[in-house]
Amino acid sequence: MRYALFYGTLTLIAIVWLTIRPLLRTGDDALGSPRQPIQIMLTPSVENQKVTTSADSLVAYLHRTTGLHFTAAVPSSYIVVVESFGSGGVDMAITNTFSYVLAHEKYGAEAAMMVVRRGGETHYRGQIIAHIESNIKTLGDLNGKRFAFVDAASTSGYILPKALLERNGIRLGETLFAGRHDNVVTMVYQRQVDAGAAYYSPPDPGTGEILDARARVAAQFPDVFEKVRIIALTDEIPNDPIVFRRGFPSQLRDTIVRALLDFQRTPTGKRILYEAYSIEGLAPASDRDYDTLRQLIRNFGGDLQALLRRR
Repeated sequence: MRYALFYGTLTLIAIVWLTIRPLLRTGDDALGSPRQPIQIMLTPSVENQKVTTSADSLVAYLHRTTGLHFTAAVPSSYIVVVESFGSGGVDMAITNTFSYVLAHEKYGAEAAMMVVRRGGETHYRGQIIAHIESNIKTLGDLNGKRFAFVDAASTSGYILPKALLERNGIRLGETLFAGRHDNVVTMVYQRQVDAGAAYYSPPDPGTGEILDARARVAAQFPDVFEKVRIIALTDEIPNDPIVFRRGFPSQLRDTIVRALLDFQRTPTGKRILYEAYSIEGLAPASDRDYDTLRQLIRNFGGDLQALLRRR
């Protein structure tokens, strides 16, 4: 009887130890250590090299200010970010709005911050653009036309423009996915397609500077604003969020959020955020900020995951 009690006690102790051991990690293998760095993904909305360079600077700043270790990656598509929340391949991400809504629904990811654009804008839209020589002036002119979207998980470059077209009974001709907003603009500019969808931000309220997706290629094509015109705008979309995986330690999250808020106030931080995402800052956010987008999707697109299958 004594032996049974002794071994039963040992078994219970072993079970308790195996249960709490992951919570008692040493500094060598704790999250944020060199052996287990915090994994960040950045949405591939523009040229990957630009985002990668910005990611390196961001990681260096976060390590310097928090003492934590990070790695950063730029995935090949929006949906890779979503699925990485399910596979354990990411701890936090700067992602687009639809990808976030999907990652929250499927894997419990949580928004903690939101990007802020010129003039304090916390919303943006999708736009449908066409070359001035295509003779496309209204949505009705798009029937049967060649059309470029960004990505099947792009809110402004696919989800809402697609809903707008369907709501107006437009039946496109050949369609394709260009992968990035600047690619869509370039394809329209070069007449590779008749029209396309990309993000829209209003002009700077002080200077009038044009800030929508066409600005991404203005250095290469200075006359893009004259050659490519806006045909229509979608409903407003909450700005892109910074997202943490479900179960990410709240104390670490708060530390990183504070560091990011400090980062966006520095000259280097301002430059990096603008070069990578054409944004001017960051602000706190929560999942509730994206309820309006969920309602828009329900109204015009239906089931979230079904939208990805309707390509």
